[in-house]
Amino acid sequence: MDPDARLAEFARHSGVEVEVSTFEAWEAAGRTFDAVVSGESWHWVDPVAGAAKAAEVLRPGGRLAVFWNTGQPPAGLDEAFAEVYRRVLPESLVSRLGRRSIDEAHSAMCAKAADGIRASGAFDEPEQWRFEWAQSYMREEWLDALQTSGGAIPESQLANLLEGVGDAIDSRGGSFTMDYVTFVVTAGRRA
Repeated sequence: MDPDARLAEFARHSGVEVEVSTFEAWEAAGRTFDAVVSGESWHWVDPVAGAAKAAEVLRPGGRLAVFWNTGQPPAGLDEAFAEVYRRVLPESLVSRLGRRSIDEAHSAMCAKAADGIRASGAFDEPEQWRFEWAQSYMREEWLDALQTSGGAIPESQLANLLEGVGDAIDSRGGSFTMDYVTFVVTAGRRA
């Protein structure tokens, strides 16, 4: 599910079934699930109400898992990307936070999610996991991925952002490898 109709439509073109709603307002219509997974979005969900909603739709023993990724481009390209964001989207998180602050922000989001899960009273003690991994991108692959940032990129600035980021990638040979860290909070639904 996604509250943004534009992103929901994007996902549908990939063959994914999508419902347009916020998680807290979503009607499960009697459906139950083995897992509720939130990627890159739980910070927009009220952590206690979201955990309670997840508990309502999870079968006993089902799992709630929320996660965020943070990426670090290679030296030089990271500053080139940041410069594009400072010029095109000066109020964006990328423009305002350095690498350490982004890691701290993700840790804070994980702590808030874990607190919400605990407060719901419906889950086992939440676990926090961290995974490091890398992904190589060609220019067009990265620009396609960048467009899935939803409301974070105003439509009026999207072309400027894509042009600037594309130029930065081109100046470094047209491809790069991004180092990622995935932050996960997960808990099992009590019987």
